[in-house]
Amino acid sequence: MATVTSADGTTIAYETTGSGPALIIVDGAMCYRDNGPARDLAAALADTCTVVIYDRRGRGASGNTLPWSAEREIEDIAALLEAVGGGAYLVGCSSGAVLAADAANRLDGVRKLALYEPPFIVDGSHPARPDTYLPETEAMIAAGDNGGAVKKFLRHVGVPGFVVQIMALTPVFRKLKAVAPTLPYDLRILGDTGRGLPLDAGRWAQVRVPAVVMDGGRSPQYMRNAAKALSEALPKADYRTLPGQTHIVKAPVLAPAVKEFLA
Repeated sequence: MATVTSADGTTIAYETTGSGPALIIVDGAMCYRDNGPARDLAAALADTCTVVIYDRRGRGASGNTLPWSAEREIEDIAALLEAVGGGAYLVGCSSGAVLAADAANRLDGVRKLALYEPPFIVDGSHPARPDTYLPETEAMIAAGDNGGAVKKFLRHVGVPGFVVQIMALTPVFRKLKAVAPTLPYDLRILGDTGRGLPLDAGRWAQVRVPAVVMDGGRSPQYMRNAAKALSEALPKADYRTLPGQTHIVKAPVLAPAVKEFLA
């Protein structure tokens, strides 16, 4: 494990694998190096890229200097870009796709963007995210009810209630509880993109690099509509569907699509 120091002094833990052009994987909600898809995806990309996986602030071995802001998370990516020589591809999944796109809008070192299923709600194909969702989540965390916040999130993203109850008995749930305080970070990165309204394309107007936005052929229609909408909002983006995939995309399927785009 290596570390970089972000602009506000926060230590960000990361590791690298493989050889070739630098590529940074940006995780989604509650994911980090030891919990989530990044390590498997890194292994599948390591034959063509030097892959960086890192713990977003507040997760794993990284620090969590307060107050949090989305700008600080972009500065974390800037520090990683500097550590790998000043430039890299970004691969972002779920809310990490949104953070990666926001970083590309602000930073010069991003060379290409490969994004998978940003969790927007851009039309009436899914109920809008309630305005109370973020404050209720923050209140649970402030009260020390990390487990309740995780269960609320899992139910919100469509995990059946009985599955949530089973998950609560597993070691994975303990990992999720540990990073539950970062759930509001991802919700704030998403901003107002869960209202069931079209995206504000101006948010990413300064992204000048090629991008691809992907979704899974078995994902809910609202998620697929969101990916298509982001591809249309980014100035130089293509849209692609990976047949048979869901929001929990398999590394052996996603990695070849990323390689094809980067090539």
